[in-house]
Amino acid sequence: MHTTLWSHRIDIRRLARVSSLAAAFLLPAMAAPCLAQTAPPAADAGNQAAPTSAPSDAWWNDAVFYEAFVRSFKDSASGPFANDGIGDFDGMTEKLDYLSDGKGGGLGVTGLWLMPIFPSPSYHGYDVSDYYSTNPDYGTVASFKRLLKECHKRRIRVILDLTLNHCSSEHQWFKDAIKPDSPTHDWFVWTKEAPPRQGGAYGGSPWHKLGDSYYYGIFSKGMPDFNCTNPKVTNVLQQLSRFWLQDVGIDGFRLDAVRHLIEVDGKQENTPETHAWLRDYRTFLKKAKSDSMTVGEVWDSSENAAAYVGDQLDMVFEFQLAQETLNAINKGDGEKLRETYAKVAKAYPRNQYGTFLTNHDQTRVMNILKNDPAKAKLAATLLLTGPGVPFIYYGEEIGMTGDKPDEHLRTPMQWAAGPNAGFSTHAPWQAANKDTSTINVEAELADPSSLLRHYQRLIKLRKEHAALRRGELFPVTVDNTALYSFLRTQPGVDGSLDAVLVVVNLSDHRVTDYALTLPASPLRSDFVAADLLTGNPGLNLIANAQGGFESYQPSGTLGPYESFIVHLKKR
Repeated sequence: MHTTLWSHRIDIRRLARVSSLAAAFLLPAMAAPCLAQTAPPAADAGNQAAPTSAPSDAWWNDAVFYEAFVRSFKDSASGPFANDGIGDFDGMTEKLDYLSDGKGGGLGVTGLWLMPIFPSPSYHGYDVSDYYSTNPDYGTVASFKRLLKECHKRRIRVILDLTLNHCSSEHQWFKDAIKPDSPTHDWFVWTKEAPPRQGGAYGGSPWHKLGDSYYYGIFSKGMPDFNCTNPKVTNVLQQLSRFWLQDVGIDGFRLDAVRHLIEVDGKQENTPETHAWLRDYRTFLKKAKSDSMTVGEVWDSSENAAAYVGDQLDMVFEFQLAQETLNAINKGDGEKLRETYAKVAKAYPRNQYGTFLTNHDQTRVMNILKNDPAKAKLAATLLLTGPGVPFIYYGEEIGMTGDKPDEHLRTPMQWAAGPNAGFSTHAPWQAANKDTSTINVEAELADPSSLLRHYQRLIKLRKEHAALRRGELFPVTVDNTALYSFLRTQPGVDGSLDAVLVVVNLSDHRVTDYALTLPASPLRSDFVAADLLTGNPGLNLIANAQGGFESYQPSGTLGPYESFIVHLKKR
């Protein structure tokens, strides 16, 4: 039996708390019959052993991901799902050149994380009612396959958001499980006794009365938890994962709230049983598709999150680093950020974590940074030159705003000026932001100094320099806390060394007097310095015998929130 402890974690299930007004608005458009499902026959997955850590050539180490909410990305212009105010697979396919580096003046991302695409009674989809189909508002499995094919043509890998902790109470598995003699009854967690007086994720009890019994749903009564201690549940979750990897052809999963899979003896999260379950799950996935990738949502300390990486998940999202990055910019002080980077480097295998600024559950970056484009550019610089695998939340690259409630974090993508922001000719499911006349893709593509153009340049630099994708990070000491600096290096197969020094001014004032010091690094020579963003030359660097340097100042002045991304080329 699962028992629980109170949790203060703010989790993705907050999505279920849609206001009554929004629910009333969405219900007519969103309601759909529950689709009964039958698992396809299991394929022979072979006997390939699962690696326990990421290989050095793992594709995700070179990727830049984009997180998209299909409902809000683009309503298709033609076809059966066109112009209904709801984004769909065909609309996303129309905009792939924007995501890639194709004809649309694209970002150049090479990974795409899609928030849930399965049928669901909610707008957000984190309570799944059929794991073998697609949301009827978005399109069919066939139209999703077309999207996937077009992504792969552009060398964009696709991962899907997957909830293993629970399903919807509208799922046929749970509808059948209500009967005690049902074969799916024990797929969920039940008790006839008075449940313990312990808190759910958002207050109240995680136990929900149904007839003369109670079922367990830590996030809401509409999201009954799976009983992952039941081998039949494990098998069905593995087989549906195999279906999407093998039969459909996706590249991996973003696993929602994985630290809550199995609660034992009053402990609600990070139990040994959860870790053990994920080890077996990873083994299964790597047999099904050896290069599949998993990134887990473990909204916790770096130490607790890192415990999942290697033998259970390929990566987790690094929440502490995201928070401290934005804090450092707002405070104009890099000391805590430096400490956090050191902690992260110690906790994880090198670069095996997902970095981001904010996501679909959090107040948007531009709101946190007080609508300051210079701060937003600086945040992008730290994200895309730093270690780990970066994830960009849709609209972040143009400075979209959004604050709670959650629907306002997921407003339509702003493609152009106009009442519906170029998202649809129909009134969208959620009103577009009021700033679309100035904050939109079309306007920012036309402006060389825009935030969008800055993201493009940074992603291009990351592609061009292995040091920024895979390199080791060496923290650089700065005698001014308003500045933050690090060196990244990556050796080439030919014995060369790619080296990039990053220096950022976190403050709102100009800095002219500063000195950089590094005790040791792989630098072993004299280097010509040049700023990769501007092409301007910097002061040449002479490394000592340990590869270090003292009192180095690559350029005379750093303006407010300005960055130097200095390429060091051996003379």
